[in-house]
Amino acid sequence: MGEASKQVSQAFRKAHREIPWKEISGMRDKLIHDYLGVDADAVWDTVANDLPKLKRQMIAILRPP
Repeated sequence: MGEASKQVSQAFRKAHREIPWKEISGMRDKLIHDYLGVDADAVWDTVANDLPKLKRQMIAILRPP
């Protein structure tokens, strides 16, 4: 997801500022480059709490009117 989020256009990012684009890509970078210092509890919290919210937001954005 982090790498994919970096491919999202600036226009789309600006139109949907409610999505934490920088945090999504930052989490990816942290996991890839600092795997020995990764906080497993923080990762689990993201999976359990943040991803379901992000999923709902993205469905709402991408769902046709």
